[in-house]
Amino acid sequence: MSGQHHYSPPRDQFVGVLQAKSMPAAAKKGGLVVGILGMLLFAVGAATGEVRAWQAFLLNWLFFTTIASAAVMFSAVQRITTARWSRGVIRFLEGYVAFLPIAGVMLLVILFGGAKHLYPWWDLVGTGELIPEKETWFAHGFFYARSLIAFGALLVLQLWYVYTSVRLDVGITPEHGASWAAGLRARMRAGFGEERRELHSTHSLQGKLAVIMALVFGFGWCVLAWDHSMSLDYHFFSTMYGWQVFMGGWLVALMTWAVLLRWWKGQFPELPELITEKHYHDVGKLSFAFTAFWGYLTFSQFLIIWYGNLAEETHFFTLRLTGAWTTTTMLAAVLTFVLPFFGLLSVKAKTFSPTMILFAACSFIGLWFARYTEIYPSLYGTRVDHAPLGFWELGIFAGFLGLFAWSYAQFMDAFPKAQVFKMTSPFRDEVQVPVDPETMEPLPAHE
Repeated sequence: MSGQHHYSPPRDQFVGVLQAKSMPAAAKKGGLVVGILGMLLFAVGAATGEVRAWQAFLLNWLFFTTIASAAVMFSAVQRITTARWSRGVIRFLEGYVAFLPIAGVMLLVILFGGAKHLYPWWDLVGTGELIPEKETWFAHGFFYARSLIAFGALLVLQLWYVYTSVRLDVGITPEHGASWAAGLRARMRAGFGEERRELHSTHSLQGKLAVIMALVFGFGWCVLAWDHSMSLDYHFFSTMYGWQVFMGGWLVALMTWAVLLRWWKGQFPELPELITEKHYHDVGKLSFAFTAFWGYLTFSQFLIIWYGNLAEETHFFTLRLTGAWTTTTMLAAVLTFVLPFFGLLSVKAKTFSPTMILFAACSFIGLWFARYTEIYPSLYGTRVDHAPLGFWELGIFAGFLGLFAWSYAQFMDAFPKAQVFKMTSPFRDEVQVPVDPETMEPLPAHE
């Protein structure tokens, strides 16, 4: 990343500024109200047999959950690489973890309430209409087990990882924060030991969690993408499909982070070095790089299927590039890749807030259309003259967005808003040369 970020403010001053700020009421109360209204809309639709309510619920679950999960995974990558540049700003991304428990409940609703409304193969299992391999794969018990194990394992790892990160900061700061998390903060402080030892023991634990999480994230989201998106067209298969799905979430996590950095900088005028133009440039470069990577994955999947010219594969793209689905497919490609890729080529576009916010918004909207294009054509095929996009999809989207904003605001009000420990501890850079957390002696290089 560009340059080094060695900002180390006095701890008392740093903590005082962080604790003086609370999240806007609009993010908390407004987000909660909109979230509840959106979920009530879904509940009404589900109760009255409106299948589009279930379809919109699945669409938005995939969209928001991949973003939240990828954000935590990116935070874990900072530990794997022992990054220093992101210490002051990574907490703004870790806050996305607050949506994941909500997403877990929503997945249960999809599995046990909506499966028969969503998955075209659901009633075909056991009828002999599926090939034997798909009979086995789509067996209802196996389907439930895969989804619960994949998402459950990832949820536990990601909550645990962020817990260890937050615990370091809670352990060295005065009691402060939202009352709902008071007991959790007290548990974090219980048994908190000497600062240097806590740093190294936590660093060692996070190293193990981060690597395991990376493996579970990659494989788990492939399974979830296969089951809850690709299987909606149960005649189609692609080995690149899962990668495209979770890397879309990764891309938009970075894009929204770029926007949040600009908002958070305005909240802390007393700490001008906390978020700098170098951070803007670094996150902008990452956003540009993963725009290119998402485009590479998406086009590579299309290209291989196109020149293979096999009917059981090419129908997937033929459907999406013709008839009612042409516009949404083009919107997904142009907004997620074309505009951000060419727009973010220059340094100025990455550091100038209006352009970065514009292209982040393009990516956000574009990925939503990409999720739409993955799901809806598989369910409707050529039976419609225009894409079903309206009240149900947008209303339930607003509900998910409200819950996402509310959960993020609750997290950021409950815990320190930056990594106080790693920015102010005199031992913070010792983690660049790992030590044994028991003996506090440097480890041999090969370990």
